[in-house]
Amino acid sequence: MVHKIEWKDRKNVISCYLSKDATPDKSAVAELHQMTALEETLERLTAVPSYFQEDAPRIEKIIVTPDFHKGAGIPIGTVMMTKGFAVPQAMGNDINCGMRFYTTDLSEEKIRQKLPELTKKIRHIFFEGGRQIPMTGRQREALFRYGLEGLLETYQDSDKSGLWQYYQPEIQEKWLNRTMFRGSLNATETEGLEDFIGDYNQLTYDDQIGTIGGGNHFLEVQRVAEIYDGQTANAWNLKKGAVVIMLHTGSLTIGHHSGLLNRKICQEIYPVRLAQPENKIYAIPENCTIQNAWKRFWSASKNAANFGFVNRLFLGFMIQEVFTQALGACDMELLYDAPHNYIWKQQIDGENYYIHRKGACCAGGCEEMEGTEFAYYGEPVMIPGSMGSSSYLLRGLGNSDALWSASHGAGRQKSRGDAMKGNDVAFRQFMERFHVITPIDPNRTDLKGRADILKKWEESIRAEAPYAYKDIHEVIAVHTAHNIAQPIARMEPIFTVKS
Repeated sequence: MVHKIEWKDRKNVISCYLSKDATPDKSAVAELHQMTALEETLERLTAVPSYFQEDAPRIEKIIVTPDFHKGAGIPIGTVMMTKGFAVPQAMGNDINCGMRFYTTDLSEEKIRQKLPELTKKIRHIFFEGGRQIPMTGRQREALFRYGLEGLLETYQDSDKSGLWQYYQPEIQEKWLNRTMFRGSLNATETEGLEDFIGDYNQLTYDDQIGTIGGGNHFLEVQRVAEIYDGQTANAWNLKKGAVVIMLHTGSLTIGHHSGLLNRKICQEIYPVRLAQPENKIYAIPENCTIQNAWKRFWSASKNAANFGFVNRLFLGFMIQEVFTQALGACDMELLYDAPHNYIWKQQIDGENYYIHRKGACCAGGCEEMEGTEFAYYGEPVMIPGSMGSSSYLLRGLGNSDALWSASHGAGRQKSRGDAMKGNDVAFRQFMERFHVITPIDPNRTDLKGRADILKKWEESIRAEAPYAYKDIHEVIAVHTAHNIAQPIARMEPIFTVKS
């Protein structure tokens, strides 16, 4: 049984999609209530002459997805539609944290046979300085300002060195149409990123591009365990037993830089004589001309979003390099790449609105995907379970009541701190049947006497183990019951790579 509840919070009616007899997490609800104090901030700002250029700003709607849980200031799984303003914090600091999904011609049997060799190569390329991604300053500026299209214009700077050997311009141009925003958000500035960009003509390396990041970010190689919609699965090149790759990461320190810059911009334009928001959540007015705030805000956000798209692209090249070295040449075909932390400008009945998603996938239907190769099926929706459990691929149904949004995962039911404690039997059983590759190899002989290192390693795995998360199957059932998204396939992990 699934249900949807609504409750009034200040001026807002909030829709919450739940599974079975679940009730919203109390700490997440308290955080959401604190967030809606934004209404009081808007009232104060509206009284300031000319602060808002257009009609009075308003929050149109808030919904929370089935994986709703406490975040940092704004809960994960919150989707908010506004008019007349945007809220940078409502997309979080990991701007364009999102998912990328590949189909492959790989064999599960060969992967399992070569798992020790693959593990060694993955550690080298992902964690031990083995990735080779040289870029000129011209390329870095192009990726920050124009995203994947910027790379397409400048890829020749790299002269096919390192992982650029996998960059085929004709394929990358085709894949732009399988990437939200074409992976290319035009930014007018690169504020604060000059040192990272570096020398305009010199090929150099950095420690960010090709990084998974911490927390629940991962690269997972999976087997398609079940097909539910054969027609769509066939169109999307999915077959039972096939090997697919799911990637979850974002903009890392670049997103953190942009998030801090956006907060600074909001504070700089906030009227001096007004009391600061108690919840420390700021609104930035649409078309704000004070200190070019609106323009700076979007440039900073787009810089980070563009980096997120490029980061996922190169992580794909990294796993392709691993497979090529161990198994020979392989085919990896992109199905889709989309953010779940961003702000979307959307026109509805000729009016501009802003849809903020923090930990929520887009789930557009056929109408929303018109003009793309997904127009007949709906938008691909990637919902991973916890590490070691099933993940799902669905197609969006364009449910406007749910703000065209779906969960971005199972959602935590235990904090990381709580998950690290106890559950010894469950943890041991989990580790016996699951293969996770991290920077630390706990079987290394030189680590046998390092209880401190091994303790930290185990705690990091425990924090993301299945018992820390909600049941993914129940979360998926909510999407089906409320016509948010329809399951296409269920995948099971072969191995997972985590920082």
